[in-house]
Amino acid sequence: MWGNVSSKAGSRRLLSLDRGTVENAKKYVNRCIELCSQLGGQEFNLCLFTDPFTTIPDFSHRILSHRQKLKLIEKSIPLLRSLSNDAKDHGVLLLLEPLNRYATPYCSTAVDALHICKAVDHPNFGILLDTFHMNIEEDSFSHAIELARDFLFHMHFAENNRKMPGSGHLDFSSILNALHKINYQRYISFEPNLEQMSYLTSLKEGIAYIKRLNSTVNRE
Repeated sequence: MWGNVSSKAGSRRLLSLDRGTVENAKKYVNRCIELCSQLGGQEFNLCLFTDPFTTIPDFSHRILSHRQKLKLIEKSIPLLRSLSNDAKDHGVLLLLEPLNRYATPYCSTAVDALHICKAVDHPNFGILLDTFHMNIEEDSFSHAIELARDFLFHMHFAENNRKMPGSGHLDFSSILNALHKINYQRYISFEPNLEQMSYLTSLKEGIAYIKRLNSTVNRE
């Protein structure tokens, strides 16, 4: 939905320097917000992409400085605030999801997302953290969750191999501990890549794994 590969996704770049592309991306988000509301949904997540960097070799592996990120992101704040108003009108939360550097270098960490959320300063704009992306970008799951605590409205759970929790090596105990520490009361959803024929079995195993870990975490 958000990537730069297909022609359709390529027109959904909210950070594009092309005004027409940004307008198309805004219309796309508004349609998604409306659909979300019509289906009874309460949250819709955004990802921030920009134009391909023809002058930067292997740009998807690039780590940009905070200053480099801000130069383009600051221009998007009014747009994100406007989309947040549209989402509020439909009773939908607009959530910003940091992706790893192989997807976009502009919003890849909790720090990036937190800066944007504070700048947008809207009650309907928050953060969604995804453990798959966090595993690549964050120094600490716990620290990232604690940083985002005031804006954290949703979590995606997936392993380092993007399979169901319990099938890789992520420390979900520390993740659950951190969520309990900030008294997280909102939704967690699984977002793994699963084989079609085995997804029900994998889903049951993933739920059982998280429940088992959750029963042993420190709730103090």
